[in-house]
Amino acid sequence: MTNSEKNNSAPTTVRVDKWLWAARFFKTRQMATEAVAGGHVHLNGDRVKAGRKIAAGDQLSITKAGMTWKLEVAAVLEKRVSAKLAQSLYVETPESLAEREKTLEQRRLNIVPPAPRGKPDKRQRRKLSAVKHSSHS
Repeated sequence: MTNSEKNNSAPTTVRVDKWLWAARFFKTRQMATEAVAGGHVHLNGDRVKAGRKIAAGDQLSITKAGMTWKLEVAAVLEKRVSAKLAQSLYVETPESLAEREKTLEQRRLNIVPPAPRGKPDKRQRRKLSAVKHSSHS
């Protein structure tokens, strides 16, 4: 096999941090590496290091922003691709998808407005004054 043939053939294994970046789970490879080092990525049930090779058929569990993806690797790539192509690199389990949707729905229902910051401005003071005076009448 010549050097050009090696470069043109698709890899059968790739580093887990590169795959996470290529599959668009993380914006940068550095973020993917930090997530792996922080224990947020498990391969076939075990915690892994960023340099660990993954292949098609491996089971990944990724925890990010309070949500967990459980998926099977369908294909491996070293290069970042479009979002549509990136979604074809894995198959998410139905249980994982249902759990994530449930978590998102709970988050939508528990939205708390942010607390006001600093002193009220002139307009807010007038509204407060109007509320105080209307309640005494």
